[in-house]
Amino acid sequence: MFANIPETNQKRVVIVGAGFGGLALAQKLCKKDVQVVLIDKNNYHQFQPLFYQVAMAGLEPSSISFPLRKIFQNQNNAHIRVTSVNSVDTNIKQLSTDIGVINYDYLVLAMGADTNYYGMENIMKNAMPMKSISEAIYLRNRVLQNFEDALSEPDPKEREGMMSVVVVGGGPTGVEISGTLAEMHKIILPKDYPELDFENMKIYLFQSSKGVLPGMSDQAADKGKDYLEDLGVQLRIGERIIDFDGRYAVTNKGDKIRTNNVVWAAGIKSNKIEGLNQTSYTKNGRLEVNEISQVASYEDIFAIGDIAQMTSEELPYGHPMVAQPAIQQGELLAYNLHQIIKGEKTKPFKYKDLGSMATVGRNLAVVDLPFWRFQGTFAWYVWMVVHLFSILGIKNKLLIFINWVWNYVTYDQSLRLIIKPIMKFGKKNIFSSTQDPE
Repeated sequence: MFANIPETNQKRVVIVGAGFGGLALAQKLCKKDVQVVLIDKNNYHQFQPLFYQVAMAGLEPSSISFPLRKIFQNQNNAHIRVTSVNSVDTNIKQLSTDIGVINYDYLVLAMGADTNYYGMENIMKNAMPMKSISEAIYLRNRVLQNFEDALSEPDPKEREGMMSVVVVGGGPTGVEISGTLAEMHKIILPKDYPELDFENMKIYLFQSSKGVLPGMSDQAADKGKDYLEDLGVQLRIGERIIDFDGRYAVTNKGDKIRTNNVVWAAGIKSNKIEGLNQTSYTKNGRLEVNEISQVASYEDIFAIGDIAQMTSEELPYGHPMVAQPAIQQGELLAYNLHQIIKGEKTKPFKYKDLGSMATVGRNLAVVDLPFWRFQGTFAWYVWMVVHLFSILGIKNKLLIFINWVWNYVTYDQSLRLIIKPIMKFGKKNIFSSTQDPE
């Protein structure tokens, strides 16, 4: 069965994934004389850098999401299909999806990455990842429900386990979750649960390498460490969580920590698609691409973002798996695809590093720019402005700004809702599982 996509005289470019790279490519490419087919499991683009604020009850899920059809509603040559891609047949240039077969002239893979559990099945089963909005909501539900359950728990040790949180991974996501939890521990949760003794709530952050924020400067890492310790986060540097059965987190040193809550932000792995030659993949599972994002061994298949590894002397392991490389690759690929279709010369990709940043808490952030590094309150304002302007849609920007101002003025987060699963037509609601059901 073929998916119902109009046949035209235009070349068809099929893009798999509406993350930062896929969306940037589609937006640029639909202005050219080509047919664009954008495929994603969701009917919206999600702003991943603020997942943690949804998980920590700071933002509405809808405020960091934007409907794909809204973005392309005035582009007649853009077609959106919400489905999962199963495989590709490169010989006949067809994608197999849940809604049928889709032909392509050029295929762009921009499926991003997923959580890497490093083969630890118990952790995959019991820990809480955060690679989608539904996972962020589940994390919020589970943490808040454990506080509700702690009110009725007579055993002090069990209460401590319900209240305590172990965060694994000291990158920006882990640091931001830990810092936000620490502030909630000090300011917000004691007001919600005055019957609980919050001396029993422990927040641990495990980072296996030498320090937090390993991708940033030593100056930023040192400040981030100081900020977390000042907030009361217990840092476990050089240690790993190697097992979690839902009640005890076990470290590589043999320590057992009583907790019901392990947040897994320790690693990512690029998604894969069946049908490509194994020789096209690098040792770390990313697709090997050349300077115009062409996948090794293929002339009509391209890859951008987290799934792609474009190496150079400066970047022997490819670009960092963050938003900016994906966006820049997507924008250039739109130009290069148009040039290829016209039979004209392409441009090689050159990454422009715009810097990196992370927030730890109120008035606490670190910023590394190519020309300047700074921390503290000003860095916090810069972090907010950059993220606010990166969000799609004026309404979303306004909602986020209002939430941030309200949270800042009132020292409160008003979205501490437990969205319980329901049963409908024999299937659970999407928030009933740690795994992204889509």
